[in-house]
Amino acid sequence: MLPSVILNFAIVLINVVCVICAMTVTKPKELFRYFTTLSNVLCALAALVTAICGLRGALPLWVVLFKYVGTASVTVTLLTVFLFLGPISGQWKKLLSGTELFFHLFCPLLAIVSFCFFEKRPFSFVWTALGVAPVILYGLLYLQKVIYARPEKRWEDFYGFNRGGRWGVSMALMFLEGCIVAVLLWIV
Repeated sequence: MLPSVILNFAIVLINVVCVICAMTVTKPKELFRYFTTLSNVLCALAALVTAICGLRGALPLWVVLFKYVGTASVTVTLLTVFLFLGPISGQWKKLLSGTELFFHLFCPLLAIVSFCFFEKRPFSFVWTALGVAPVILYGLLYLQKVIYARPEKRWEDFYGFNRGGRWGVSMALMFLEGCIVAVLLWIV
């Protein structure tokens, strides 16, 4: 259980430092619009609970599921950067430097290793719906704020998912990506 505890405390520490650093250059109201930030904070909370429970012994199922949801969320962040945002924008340096390097790469990898090798235990396939829930919830929020909100309340399409009015395709692909990640983490 010690490797799990160490990896999870590392995830928590990295996220605390990265969120604090990010807030020095971005207003919290803006910072917490991004799925990247939200998924990493969710993963850090799950990692904190996992580490504390891990110090006490075996992990209850609800803790494993919480960690699973956090891991699935940051895995979607990692894949979105490498399969969509990086190739489309070409801004690899921006996406993989400073706090973004930790949010987009290191924390997701730590979470995947931690979950798959040290915390995973069998659970019913039905629970994979939890793994995709954050992507669906955020996708619906993003759709509302970017497409349907009143102009004065509207968010900029900072992910570019509505480029050319193709939000339907982007949303379907993101939901599919979330489902694939949730199932693959369950299988591994």
